[in-house]
Formats: sequence, C-alpha cells, structure tokens
Amino acid sequence: MGESVAEATVTNWLKNVGDVIDAEESVVEVATDKVDSEVPSPVSGTLVKILVDVNGVAEVGSPIAIIEVEGENSGSTTASAPESIPEPAVAAAEIEVQVAAAAATVSAPEPSGPISKNSNGRFYSPLVRSMAKEEGIGQSELDQIPGSGKEGRVTKKDIIAYLESGRQARADKAPATNVAPTAAPVVPAAAPTPKTAAPAINVGSGDEIIEMDRMRKLIADHMVNSVQTSPHVTSFVEADMTKIVLWRNRIKGEFQKKHGEKITFTPIIMEAIVKAIQDFPMINVSIDGTNIIKHGNINVGMAAALPSGNLIVPVVKNADQLSLLGITKAVNDLANRARNNQLKPDEISGGTYTLTNVGTFGNVMGTPIINQPQVAIMAAGAIVKKPAVIETPEGDMIAVRHKMFLSHSYDHRVVDGALGGMFVKRVAEYLESWDLDREI
Repeated sequence: MGESVAEATVTNWLKNVGDVIDAEESVVEVATDKVDSEVPSPVSGTLVKILVDVNGVAEVGSPIAIIEVEGENSGSTTASAPESIPEPAVAAAEIEVQVAAAAATVSAPEPSGPISKNSNGRFYSPLVRSMAKEEGIGQSELDQIPGSGKEGRVTKKDIIAYLESGRQARADKAPATNVAPTAAPVVPAAAPTPKTAAPAINVGSGDEIIEMDRMRKLIADHMVNSVQTSPHVTSFVEADMTKIVLWRNRIKGEFQKKHGEKITFTPIIMEAIVKAIQDFPMINVSIDGTNIIKHGNINVGMAAALPSGNLIVPVVKNADQLSLLGITKAVNDLANRARNNQLKPDEISGGTYTLTNVGTFGNVMGTPIINQPQVAIMAAGAIVKKPAVIETPEGDMIAVRHKMFLSHSYDHRVVDGALGGMFVKRVAEYLESWDLDREI
C-alpha cells in the first residue's frame, strides 16, 4: 500500500472462498485514510480462507487471506495455514485501528516499566501498548481500564475514552501512600480542554437525514484539525492573465495534436508556484513541535473533485524537476485517475504545498484551508474579463484584460504576513511576465 500507509480497512471481498483466482485479478477492495483501492492477487490459485472480514482492519504486511496454489496439498492447507499466520492477523478483532488524531489528554510521567503483552488475564495489542507508553499509563493502571474488545481486551477506543473521561479524577481517588514532602509544590497536570457541544438541530417532517460516507468523515475531521492546528491568514493578489490566455488559445490545438494532451491553466499556475517556492523556500516547510522541517523536494498537491462530490489531493512529486509539458502530463494523468478512483495511496501523500482551482466552479476567489502538515495553500479563481488601467509609452489607458485572483492561506505560526504576501505576489509576477513566443 506504500510507505506512508500503516493499515487498511477491508470494505468488500470481490471473491468468495472456493473461487479460482488468476494472478493480478482483483480479490478485495480496501480503504485507507487516504484512498480506496482494489488489491490484486499475487498468484493464481484458489481462495481457501478469508482472515479479515468486511470492515476488519489489517496492518500492512499482515495476511488477509490464504490462496492455495497448484501443487499444494489442498487437504492440509486450510487446517495448517492459520498456524503460520502471525498472531495479529489471526482475527480481525485483534487488529486495532491506528491513532489518526491526537486525543485530548493530560500530562503524565513515563511508566516505570514496559507494558506486558499479557497481563491480568488479558492480551494487549502492540497499538494499545504503544498508546499506553505515550500517555504514561503504567501496567497496573492499564490493567484497571475496562475493555470492550473480544474477551474483555482493551482497544484504542477504550484508551481514548479513559483519557477523556477524566484520568486525573481517577488518579485523585487512588489510595494515599507515605511519601516525604517535596521542597517545591507539585503543579497538577492541566485538565483537557472541554469540547464545545454542538447545538441541537430540530429535524422537520420534510427533512432528509444523510449519513456521511467514510471519505466525507475523514475530510471533516481533517478540516477541523487543520483549523484548530494552524492560525490561518489569507492574502490576495489579482494577476493579469491576458498573455497566458492569448498564448494558450494560440497553441492549445497544436499542443494536443503534438503531445496528445490538453493544456489547462492548472499546470501553468503550478509552474509559477514552483518557481516562487524556489525563491521563498520557507513556504515549503512543515512544523514538528517547535522544529521547522524545511523540505528538500517540491511536491505540489492539486485538489480534485470526485464524482461523489468529495475532494482528494493527488500530488505531483518533484515538480521542480519537470518541464511544463511534464507537469501537464502529470496533472492530466492524476486528474483522470482521480475521477476513476484509480489513485494509489502514495500518489496522494507526501505533498509539501497545495494548489486548488476554485475557478473551475466559477468562483472568483476563496479562502482555502491548509492541507496539514503543510503550512500554505493557494486558490486560483476564475479568469474573467474586466476593464483595467494599463501603462503604455503613450500614457495610461483603459483596456479589457483577463484577470484572476490568487488567494494564499498560510500558517501564521511560521509564515508571517510579509513572507506570505511576497510569495503570492511573486506567483502573480511570474504569470504576468509570460513569454508570448514560448514554445513547448
């Protein structure tokens, strides 16, 4: 599934037990936190056992099914194969969902010792042990947490519920011990910030209740997390796109005939963004605590609308190493496969800056939300004709020009107004200085 993907949820088995499967034939549909995709069989054979049912979660690298290939003993394969399967893959119930967002927790010291895999008659998965370690939950405290999983096992949800229900209050009720007083008073850990309750909604008789699909839920969580993480500031610049419009109208027919590709405004704007990033590399960063990570690669994501109405952001990797033709081919390929749900997980990860084209929907400008963990995003509005004052050797005059607003949202923790404003202005300058005689 790619280096950036740790687990996947089985959404649909395309084959049943007993079905004959050809190599590279799709067997199962899976969903990650990034994209849905089909998984092909690596071999030809017969599907003899499904190890992870629909809606089960499997870690990358763990088996999800057993396929009997020609030459194997069909009488013993089904019975013996599960013995060789790693323990986390024996049953879907033992595979916990990876933490996707940090829960509101209180500070606590590191546990005095390691968390045991088996304790108090219960099995603790690697994820639960990792979460306990990160939250400073010791073995004895973990043993007291009620478990909702199979055979009373503690799950990720149990850990989060325990932390959110007031771990500090539980600790206050612990029996006192004879401890010598310290020289300085102990400062209690800060309590979690309470969440604001959503206002009640009155549902009328003519209202329709539509449950969010999985992708919409992920988008909702991602957007809320972004706004809560980054203090957003947006700067606007209006760019004169007249030269680019005239140039594109002149060459687009020949371009498609020569290269078999349509050239849109998106790769042209993306090229200008790449040049501006090279001029202002501190836009191409991420924040890790109090550290700033300055990325060496320029990977530009482009927001694309799916037929379902959801958004996805495929990434043009190493865009600074591509020509305009190369960017055009990459943009068209990613956009086409996004519409057909054929993107691979790695193709929508690793972005360092994002471009969204709100002009596609006829909007003249917008205030985009930063795609975490990036620190900036640019929205390109619709290109519209409008009268403008232009300077000529004979003096100022009014002419009809093709204008476009650029909206640049950035994380004010690391990008100040000067840098954010100069960056979007530099993008506009590259667009306005377009060479009408440029060949491609």
